[in-house]
Amino acid sequence: MTQVSYTMEEQQQGERIDKALSGVQSEWSRTQIGNWITEGIIKVNGETVKAKYKVKVGDIVEIDVPEAEPLDVIAENLDLDIVYEDEDVLVVNKPKGMVVHPAPGHMTGTLVNGLMYHCKDLSGINGVMRPGIVHRIDKDTSGLLMVAKNDAAHESLVNQLVNKTVTRKYTALVHGHIAHDKGTIDAPIGRDQKDRQKQAVVDKGKHAVTHFQVIERFGDYTLVECRLETGRTHQIRVHMNYIGFPLVGDPKYGPKKTIDFGGQVLHAGILGFDHPTSGEYLQFEAPIPADYEQLLLDLKNRH
Repeated sequence: MTQVSYTMEEQQQGERIDKALSGVQSEWSRTQIGNWITEGIIKVNGETVKAKYKVKVGDIVEIDVPEAEPLDVIAENLDLDIVYEDEDVLVVNKPKGMVVHPAPGHMTGTLVNGLMYHCKDLSGINGVMRPGIVHRIDKDTSGLLMVAKNDAAHESLVNQLVNKTVTRKYTALVHGHIAHDKGTIDAPIGRDQKDRQKQAVVDKGKHAVTHFQVIERFGDYTLVECRLETGRTHQIRVHMNYIGFPLVGDPKYGPKKTIDFGGQVLHAGILGFDHPTSGEYLQFEAPIPADYEQLLLDLKNRH
């Protein structure tokens, strides 16, 4: 059993404990958190609470995370692109089209299936389907992910995400000509009330900040670098659409008339964090994939 703790901040004030925790640790579902509350393994200021408990600023929430059950996920040799690895962490460059972890309809061919073949030691904090997974990127987004090989490393990396000290930079191709060279989008993100399969900017959403900088302009398209300050679901896709510059190829948030790229043109190219054991800052870079590079070359030649 591993104990993790969180101190509730101002943005969680008044939220139900299950909602607040799912916000600071997105890898745990509210259902899972609700079950843990019922089982009494989640305590607030040393006391058990009900799921409807409204958190206050400064509340200390402690969770005795159960040990993971024996994994029932097939290990597969997927020839992963491992950028870095030591006894605590692993950084992998995920290709476009690969799902991060198994789920109904995607039980094989996922990053987790490949990780289990490559590495027998992965943190168990997120349970049998998400061993080692600290954060995710969408199926059709390529690029860098950090993976925890033990629970102590996992807790350290999650805390860095919560404290916004992880460097995460993405290259995105968007529709439209962005006239200004840089900007910041500070707009809360939550579930779209009209379409439960989508996220949207909503008044009662979770705090979300994206910084962007123009790299190059191609007529009606702009290449930007987006730096995440927070890590909400589909954050870059939602934020860029919100300001009128949706991602090229995005089937969920982009326009119907777009370039057919087999998904959004988005690559997680730079990832940096403090090593969980040594404390040394590590930063990694993965070049954009060949098809992405070719698309930019075609646009450049056209304009």
